[in-house]
Amino acid sequence: MPRQPTITDIRLNNVSKCLNITMSSLQLLADTLKISGLGAILNTTQSLLKFAQMIKQNRNACTELMEQAHQLLSAIIAIYIKSDTGGELALSVLNYIAKFTQTLHKIHTFVEAQQSGNRVKMFFQQGEMGALLRDCKAELQQGFDFFQITTIITEVKEMQEHVQVRHQEVLDIIETLSSSDSASSISQVYSNLYASSTSISMLPAEPKIFHGRENELADILKLFNEASPRIAILGAGGIGKTSLSKAVLHHSDITAKYHNNRFFITCDGSTNKVELVNIIGAHLGIKPRKDLTQVVLRHLSNAPPTLLVLDNLETLWDPAESRKEIEEFLSLLTDIPTLALMVTMRGAERPFQVKWTRPFLLPLRPLAQDAAQRMFFDIADDGHSLEEVNQILGLTDNMPLVINLLAHLVDAEGCSTILSRWDTENTALLSEGCDKRTNLKLSISLSLSSPRITSIPQCQDLLSLLSILPDGLSNVELKETKFPIKDILSCKTALLRTALAYTDDHQRLKVLAPIREYMQNLLPATDQMIRPLFKHFQELLELYRGHLG
Repeated sequence: MPRQPTITDIRLNNVSKCLNITMSSLQLLADTLKISGLGAILNTTQSLLKFAQMIKQNRNACTELMEQAHQLLSAIIAIYIKSDTGGELALSVLNYIAKFTQTLHKIHTFVEAQQSGNRVKMFFQQGEMGALLRDCKAELQQGFDFFQITTIITEVKEMQEHVQVRHQEVLDIIETLSSSDSASSISQVYSNLYASSTSISMLPAEPKIFHGRENELADILKLFNEASPRIAILGAGGIGKTSLSKAVLHHSDITAKYHNNRFFITCDGSTNKVELVNIIGAHLGIKPRKDLTQVVLRHLSNAPPTLLVLDNLETLWDPAESRKEIEEFLSLLTDIPTLALMVTMRGAERPFQVKWTRPFLLPLRPLAQDAAQRMFFDIADDGHSLEEVNQILGLTDNMPLVINLLAHLVDAEGCSTILSRWDTENTALLSEGCDKRTNLKLSISLSLSSPRITSIPQCQDLLSLLSILPDGLSNVELKETKFPIKDILSCKTALLRTALAYTDDHQRLKVLAPIREYMQNLLPATDQMIRPLFKHFQELLELYRGHLG
């Protein structure tokens, strides 16, 4: 009986087909606009495709790299179509394309090494291959961040789903350019495409690996029964807020309701309201100016039903100096009856000047064990012992970011190697990425730097204390242990507000394992904090021995 294709097989086949068509589109643009710099990209991708069908190991990782590379190649096509200077691009964009070419070479090296008996792999130790994979992922993420910050692209998946249509559009552009004496007419062609139903605007891709959030997804979809819902997805850093918002964005009910009027805005690159509004304006196709607030509001008021997602809004809402203007802007957005607003934020608080749709969503919790296992095996394949996998998951407290990082390491190096490395390297093992999506330490440090934490100096002391207590502390213990922490209940509230801590079903204040490890390594509890704890436990032991034992 012939072997049934796996999900990875299907994905690899699909991305290979898409890359073939995208290569044809790039070749046409390069030939017509005389862009010599695309030659290296074309040659490397062509060679990459030859190796794609011969991958024997790390098939999932290779497929993911190729999918992301294809997304960025599609974005490069979009840039050239948008150019109104005959294919001449800004120096910053050219610098990125040059950097992407180097990334493509690294991806080629990694993929080539995943064939049985390949001589390239002999030159790499196992750890070096894992480091190469991490470099590729980090550099691809830099590409996504670059395009979002400069508002060049906003819908990657649209390019993938309609790659055949895109190729025809490139052919139409070439025909238009051929019939004129100036390649600058490409700008007019882009304008026409932008106004059409197949405009080159890109959303982030739908999550390929998405488990354990079925209930939350269903709850959010129910809220969209309202004409213009206002939804806040809350939770700790790395808990999966962005992935959930992307799953909503691509759900069939949502695409049927909002069609192409779905916009995903990353707030990380903005430092104030004006910058945020300008990014929104660019996604809407509005030319930049000093302050687009009123123009954006008018545009959205006159638009068909629209869904606007503001991801990582806490980066603008947290600082006291920008909170008021962000609150006011959100309030103005929610005055638009045809606009659905969804935000993701670290912590457990929603902005105040918005009438959020009820019932409120609870902050996201770690994944259930079966969902965590499915996520792990989707990334690292299923050739690992369940006992070792559960050991790995025990280090993560089923926090999606940490599962993702460790599973990719296991995929490259194996469970036993990673468990051994964890004993010596701990959270440093997960801190080689360049942003909060690939670097655990950076993700946690962002939460610790929130003004909601820094405004109460002894919050970190309480967090350090909780890091040595897997079972946490009850309210009674917080009050009676006489820790040298001024206003300890305010510190508790701040930790809950930022989702650095949570209360379990027994109302005990706890911290997730990855955060505990981080605090123990970088900000451990002092003797001054630990002594009252020992005294409290000693008194409890004496009580049990004397009266209850």
